[in-house]
Amino acid sequence: MTADIFPSYRGRMEYFCLGCGKRFPADELYYTCPDCGGVFLLENLDFDRLKETSGEEWRKIFDDRAATKNTALRGIFRFYELMAPVLEKEDIVYLGEGNTPIVESSSNLTRATRMATAYKNDGQNPSASFKDRGMACALSYLRSLVRANDWDQLLTVCASTGDTSAAAALYASYIGDPIKSVVILPHGKVTPAQLSQPLGSGATVLEVPGVFDDCMKVVEHLADNYRVALLNSKNAWRILGQESYAFEVAQWFNWDMENKNIFVPIGNAGNITAIMSGFLKLYELEIIDELPRMFGVQSHHADPVYRYYSVEDAEERSYEPVTVTPSVAQAAMIGNPVSFPRVKHFAEKYETIGGEDAFHVIQVTEQMIMDSMIQANRNGHIACTQGGESFAGAKRAKELGLVSSDELCILDSTAHHLKFVDFQTMYFENSFPAEFEVVPDQSLSNTPELVISPEKKAALSPEEYTRTTAEKVVAKLGLESK
Repeated sequence: MTADIFPSYRGRMEYFCLGCGKRFPADELYYTCPDCGGVFLLENLDFDRLKETSGEEWRKIFDDRAATKNTALRGIFRFYELMAPVLEKEDIVYLGEGNTPIVESSSNLTRATRMATAYKNDGQNPSASFKDRGMACALSYLRSLVRANDWDQLLTVCASTGDTSAAAALYASYIGDPIKSVVILPHGKVTPAQLSQPLGSGATVLEVPGVFDDCMKVVEHLADNYRVALLNSKNAWRILGQESYAFEVAQWFNWDMENKNIFVPIGNAGNITAIMSGFLKLYELEIIDELPRMFGVQSHHADPVYRYYSVEDAEERSYEPVTVTPSVAQAAMIGNPVSFPRVKHFAEKYETIGGEDAFHVIQVTEQMIMDSMIQANRNGHIACTQGGESFAGAKRAKELGLVSSDELCILDSTAHHLKFVDFQTMYFENSFPAEFEVVPDQSLSNTPELVISPEKKAALSPEEYTRTTAEKVVAKLGLESK
């Protein structure tokens, strides 16, 4: 198969309800089961046909495509057959998503933590977060529906704490008419940098009081009662796109997952769902020989999935939503993750293959999240607060004896550091409100120093100002003359 030729293979996709098991055709917009309200997965009924190609052949196909100049195959759809193999080339939207690098931690950070860690920088996606993976798939699917049905208007809607809205608005604006974007945000709970993105992409931005869960209830009501395209992770097409994270990790390490641990913030649970699903597909097709271990991470301010799995006896577990309190990991501050049934579904499959040690959920504190983010970024990374959560989870897993020093911990930094600089500023200025429970480690703090006052500058001639300021810099830095 030539790398630049778009695949001829087409699958047959169906929605599969995790609640009642009923199936629905994939040529319509469904988000939850109309019969029981359960969440969907999308299943390729012709997946077994892919087994006619060996794992070795698939590895070569995907590796060859990594150098393609075919726009439709340059991003996440390099793995076309594994995700949404019902889309035509003309429907695929590519804005540069996917192919984000995995950066091994510096020797200084490795010595400090006595751990082998590496960040997958999903903040280097077009809208600066991992959400672009899901949006590229979901919007490509919507584009195909618009074309097939000759619709003259399709309104997309999402609830968001920032990243989802940025991605949804960006991809919708690229496609343009007849697709239009509306985003609903929790008032005062989104950083200025994140708010600027959907506004800049021309989306209609609506704010409501409360937290993400409140916004989600509003968009669910709209999706249930009006013709709108829901773009939150209830949308099963988004989950398919986010599986590309797993495919890229495996490919980066030449398809060798031995002694690899993946740390992912749970949030609304769509990403960890997708990543587990992706690795399971690779394993089933013998593209990889073993599964990496999966670690979901939650803050103690929003930890319903951790609470569920903290009960050792599976028969005694009971899932209950929690009321969240303020978290620096804003995108993960969700007390009732929509995709929890999906997590449970794939975790059971994961443990069936890899044993009980194949899947864990780790709880960390807000203090650990911020300390870890600052420490990572002081050592050359560009981790967001959720990236700090992943790092904190890896440290906690090592404390608990769940990972060893010779295993590589691959940390998910879901967004770019610059989206969350307000939290860095609060850390450096020691201005966190008490409810965050964060006190800066002064050894990690960093603030600018004024070398000379404006009043002093005004009293000096230009030559005196230059000389005086330079002398102060020399004294501060301990410079020696040439």
